[in-house]
Amino acid sequence: MLVGGGDVGKAYIEAYVRPFQAETGIKVIAITDQISLAKFDLMVTTKSVSVDVASMNQGSALVAAGKDLLEQIDYSIYSKGELDGLFDFAKQPFGVGMVIYSYLMVYNTEKFPANKPRPTNWAEFWDVKTFPGIRALVSGRNGAEGPWEEALLAEGVSPDKIYPMDIDRVFASLDRIKPHIRKWWTVGSEIQQIMQDKAADLVQSYSGRAGVAISRGAPMELNRNQSKLQWDYWVIPKGSPNAQNAQRFIEFTARAERQAAFARLFPEGPTNQNAFKFLPQDLARKLPTHPDYMANAIPINMQWYSERGSGGLTNAERLRERWNEWVLR
Repeated sequence: MLVGGGDVGKAYIEAYVRPFQAETGIKVIAITDQISLAKFDLMVTTKSVSVDVASMNQGSALVAAGKDLLEQIDYSIYSKGELDGLFDFAKQPFGVGMVIYSYLMVYNTEKFPANKPRPTNWAEFWDVKTFPGIRALVSGRNGAEGPWEEALLAEGVSPDKIYPMDIDRVFASLDRIKPHIRKWWTVGSEIQQIMQDKAADLVQSYSGRAGVAISRGAPMELNRNQSKLQWDYWVIPKGSPNAQNAQRFIEFTARAERQAAFARLFPEGPTNQNAFKFLPQDLARKLPTHPDYMANAIPINMQWYSERGSGGLTNAERLRERWNEWVLR
């Protein structure tokens, strides 16, 4: 099976892989790496499937499902409690939600102490006069995930009007903040290191990476207002040689107590809402799917990103092409 690397990969192994092996006796080889959609496609179409379970982000999973690259999930082996606890978007025919994370604003508490004004939304992140400081934002190089929604929120667009996205307006907004961005980060470990090194005062980060950095002494604080939700799926490649065991493993990870165990190791949101019954409140409130945060969060609309326009490109591809040209200017 393929899981992410670093701290999150270790958490998957500790919360899921080892307990699953202990319960079932089924040997699991965890590979702390990820596979690109192109390689995944090639693996399936050439019938050379070498992994049985993989983690895949929402956008890639939708594309893979559309190309018939994924096995159907067998929900008949799930208990009613598991099915009722899972968010609706986490119960797809092609995959089961494994984790929900958020992109949010994080600020340095030494630069912005409690007795001074602190930025509370993306318009204020963009306001470099009122809130001076070094900034870092996620790169837009993969198209499907970038600082797009934040750029529109900074322009005053209301959350319910973000999609369909005005791409020209996105880049007009990014033009304003570009001179003040020290780093366009690309992977979670990179932004985590930036926070731990105090290399930026205001950053956009994954909530989990920020939580880990804070737990290791980084003087940072999370602002959950206008956070952006994204989630990953467990999927089974079409033609998996061990599909039945893969189904059992994914069912195991959907259990509330297992997801709670994962959250104790890495602070990202459970996809099974019943996991909160197994978590203390101080930890539960650090997770992006806590009920108090879900009401004001902005789910990423990957359906919009996958839609094709008159030129034949998806919206994600249009954003990626525009970004690659814009970032070099």
